[in-house]
Amino acid sequence: MKSAVETLNPTRVRLTVEVPFEELKDSLDAAYKKINQQVTVKGFRKGKIPARVIDQRFGRGAVLEEAVNDALPKFYTDAVNEAELNPLGQPEVDITELKDGETLNFTAEVDIRPAVEIPDYSGIEVEVDAIEVTDEDIDKSVEQLRERFSSTTPVERAAEDGDVVTIDLEAKVEGEVLEDGVAEGVSYTIGSGELLDGIDDAVKGLEAGGEATFTSELKGGSAAGKEAEVTVKVTQVAARELPALDDDFAQLASEFDTLEELRADSRKRLANMKQYDQATQAQERVLDKLLELVEVPVPEKLLEDEINTRKHNLEHHQLAQMGLTLDKYLELQGKTAEELETETHEAAIKGIKTQFVLDELVKVEKLNVNQEELTEHLMRRAASSGMSPDQFAQAVVEGGQVPLLVGEVARGKALAVVVEAATVKDTNGEIVDLDDEDEDETEPTEAPEEKPES
Repeated sequence: MKSAVETLNPTRVRLTVEVPFEELKDSLDAAYKKINQQVTVKGFRKGKIPARVIDQRFGRGAVLEEAVNDALPKFYTDAVNEAELNPLGQPEVDITELKDGETLNFTAEVDIRPAVEIPDYSGIEVEVDAIEVTDEDIDKSVEQLRERFSSTTPVERAAEDGDVVTIDLEAKVEGEVLEDGVAEGVSYTIGSGELLDGIDDAVKGLEAGGEATFTSELKGGSAAGKEAEVTVKVTQVAARELPALDDDFAQLASEFDTLEELRADSRKRLANMKQYDQATQAQERVLDKLLELVEVPVPEKLLEDEINTRKHNLEHHQLAQMGLTLDKYLELQGKTAEELETETHEAAIKGIKTQFVLDELVKVEKLNVNQEELTEHLMRRAASSGMSPDQFAQAVVEGGQVPLLVGEVARGKALAVVVEAATVKDTNGEIVDLDDEDEDETEPTEAPEEKPES
């Protein structure tokens, strides 16, 4: 077999392959054997039909087609390996010549991973938000905890903001009550925004026994996205009562004896959260600076596939789980379809460039992934997917996607190397020390979307 490579552009090549006919012998034998098992010829036992009879009855062309289809993947792979290419996706194969007994010639065009030259990244400098925990932050945190320990007391008055009402609901679309549009005894806090648009205005001012009708777009169920006429009846109004902010509350809501100790713990927790956010911000900004330093051509077909994947995941997974249509999502975000298209296009380009650059860094820095790092990453991915670690691991193995997870961890480690070399200052001009962040926790935020298939 002889092969040659023609570079069409920085991300696409054409392989020209010439295969002597004798190298097709194994595939021809396999083709005759396969056809033997599929056909019946009078006078011959199944599987014992001579090759000449198959040629006469079914045509030599059918045998050659079967043999070539069997052999092409191997010859293509050999040509790719010989040229030391990194193909992306499936090739477009064209058989240019097939002469029985003489030769098989074909071409294969395929996108390839572009050559990426890693620049000196030691001079990267970024600014991040300073870690500041104010008394107002602590007050808000304690107030949220206080609300969790609130109690309710039924009252005989009209419902107000913050009250907890018990309600019955009935939704009609085009005059018909929906099968899943009736609910009784629903507990709802006025102003929480947890149910339907318009319900707050409908129930405010109603006493127990009162009812109102309003129109709202349904967020979920069989008629999600449709306008419905909703009747709400209030069966009880209860006032929310918050516990006093004192040492007794601290003992009730935490392991601390005093309110002062509880507030000190809140300050510490908020500082840790802001420190994590700061580290994430540093990683994102260092990555952006790194990508600015590197020229990375993006294969058109890969970009198209990545954009389609992101659109599909948004519309059919993320929005579906929230009970939102794409139109409703755009309305809530205040965006046009064109703006979303532009954002998706830019995010896809950044994701692909990120993967190419960090994969090259993995090779340059000779980074490896050990079993402990892979297991920790798998646990985090399982938690974010809503699956148990065992379920997630099974899906990854069955989908043949262990290399995908290894790549994610390796790219995270590569980004950590760049972050460590960068100068990171906060908005107060102070140098930020990110040494406490675990390397394997660092993951690029704009990599192409990948997930195990269950």
